[in-house]
Amino acid sequence: MKKIPLLLLVLFIYASGFSQEERPRNLTAFDLKRLHFGFTVGFNAMDVGLKRNFQAEDFIYADLSHVLPGFQVSIVSDLRLTKNWNMRFLPGISFGSREIYYYEYDQGQGTGDLVRIADADNPVALGPSFLDFPFHFKYRSERVNNYRPYLVGGVNFRYDMSAKREYDGESSEYVKFKPADFYLEFGFGVDTYLRYFKFAPEIKLAVGLRNILADEGRPPYLQFVESIERVTSYIIMLNFHFE
Repeated sequence: MKKIPLLLLVLFIYASGFSQEERPRNLTAFDLKRLHFGFTVGFNAMDVGLKRNFQAEDFIYADLSHVLPGFQVSIVSDLRLTKNWNMRFLPGISFGSREIYYYEYDQGQGTGDLVRIADADNPVALGPSFLDFPFHFKYRSERVNNYRPYLVGGVNFRYDMSAKREYDGESSEYVKFKPADFYLEFGFGVDTYLRYFKFAPEIKLAVGLRNILADEGRPPYLQFVESIERVTSYIIMLNFHFE
């Protein structure tokens, strides 16, 4: 989440650099198309929000200490609704990484400091491989020369193909996530009209709506699940659309 201000600053500088001076326009008939297609490549950072259950009998502290990079690809299907509104369907696949660290309070030294648990897979690697099915609405401002800023928002259903239905008997992982989740997504970008195609850098935030923590724990290590009340998914994306 710490990288959001930097990404916003980069795109703001990019957008604020538009010149009001009239220049030759590329792809003048592009926005008249009723339907067009393209593809997207991008990068992501997958985070989680943890609501801890401090009332658990054998409470241990769970945390996601750092965010790792991932990437995604998708197909763009864009339907023009009005002069400024478009509806978009961008099915694709995204890969990322989430690692949950577990700590216990150090009672031996009497300080109560958190010490990482050593007798389990720690961190617990929960790297998803999502199938994405996003539906978005896109509002575009007036075109200035070869640039057109826009806002985008919508919903996305993601299914994690790598999620485990049952615990692996040979591993020491004691927590798992549910495979399916619904997301609200919103962001902004800039359509850039080049000579042969349209290019658009875009920053987007996705907020998961479900508790993705699987309820069942792995006996006899139930405290790993019981110490967490709720897990919510967050994804930051930097996408590059080619249309």
